[in-house]
Amino acid sequence: MKSRINGDEPALRVVRKKSRQEKKQHPLKTPGVLQDVQHAFEGLCVQAGLQVLLDLMEEDRVELCGPKGVPDEARTAVRGGHTPASVVLGGQRLPIQRPRVRDRDDGELALPSYEWASAADPLTAATMAAVAAGVSTRRYASVKRTVPDPFRARQDATSKSAVSRRFVDKSAQQLERSLSAPLGKLDLPVVMIDGIYLAGSVILVALGIDAQGHKHVLGLHEGCTESTRVVKALLAELIDRGLQADRPRLWVIDGGKALRRAITECFGTLALVQRCQEHKRRNVLEHLPEAKQAGVGRAMRDAWDSGNAQLARKRLARLADALEAQHPSAARSLREGLAESLTVQALGITGALYRTLRTTNPIENLNGSITRYARNVKRWKDARMIERWVASALEDAQGRFRRLLGFRDMPTLLAALEAHGRINERSQANSIRKAA
Repeated sequence: MKSRINGDEPALRVVRKKSRQEKKQHPLKTPGVLQDVQHAFEGLCVQAGLQVLLDLMEEDRVELCGPKGVPDEARTAVRGGHTPASVVLGGQRLPIQRPRVRDRDDGELALPSYEWASAADPLTAATMAAVAAGVSTRRYASVKRTVPDPFRARQDATSKSAVSRRFVDKSAQQLERSLSAPLGKLDLPVVMIDGIYLAGSVILVALGIDAQGHKHVLGLHEGCTESTRVVKALLAELIDRGLQADRPRLWVIDGGKALRRAITECFGTLALVQRCQEHKRRNVLEHLPEAKQAGVGRAMRDAWDSGNAQLARKRLARLADALEAQHPSAARSLREGLAESLTVQALGITGALYRTLRTTNPIENLNGSITRYARNVKRWKDARMIERWVASALEDAQGRFRRLLGFRDMPTLLAALEAHGRINERSQANSIRKAA
């Protein structure tokens, strides 16, 4: 008996070894299973949504016609069977059988639930959200949610041409709002202007900051270059839409001479211009050898961080004098518009608000959003298409705006601007008296 048991042990070990090998040869395909579960879940959600919608439409029909099989002489609406129709669900247009209701005198009656579900707005919103997320119109159909049989999405709603038409229509509406929205009710002590280049065109974008630190996209204008004429056209449009031209305001720009000239011609001495310090630093360093760039850049930053406009101006002037002999181009670049790189500092603004307003970073971040939004465009047909895409990108970005960093110090800026306005009024009055 003992030998028989011992003789069976090798056979048992072989069986156990084969069993372990079989387990290793047939692993569980977890990613595939999870994907199937996800598709099944999405299909269940769509199917449940459609069933809820069908129940709502039936309730609307009961509301109009009364319960089925219960005659009521006071009602004029009667049931009319079903008819093929479509609704928007999950970013797709899906076919359904719509209940019909007819009036004995007025003909077909509308079901409120179907009118809401069949509207194109949800489909358009899904299209705009997909484009904002980086999905091209060509790939929209490939990212739509899975729907179960027999509810298959209509291809005429998810095809490239249909998606493109919806985007064109919606972006045209957004462009119209960008060019016509009234500005008279906005109190805008700060305006930033910068240009973005797309397909050989430059789109000037104006970003306003109100007294509470909230950002507002004011408008855009297309041109071939950032010329004074193009900038003045943009400013004239803003004034026509209600931007106050007779109040002191801080203009933050990248240092372009055309921008500076246009602002002065349109707003005169009430306009205080802050030239972007980061642009100024890069312009100076471009004229220097690499060995000197770090030291000169650090000296410029130290001057701008001093908190005293007069001291900063003296330091920068001494730096320009030191560069004059060996690097005259860098010295000229540093002296050019030097005072306007210190405007915010001269107004007594410090802290986070000073760090925010001394550069054009807020509007350059906005331009970066435009570039990311339009990254899938392969071919720009014309300038109108560029304007539409920029307007759509601006509206998408505006929904994520945060208050300006340092907004709690806005009262200090407002007081400084009002003081500048009073000084300007006295100066103009003195000029008039002298001329008389």
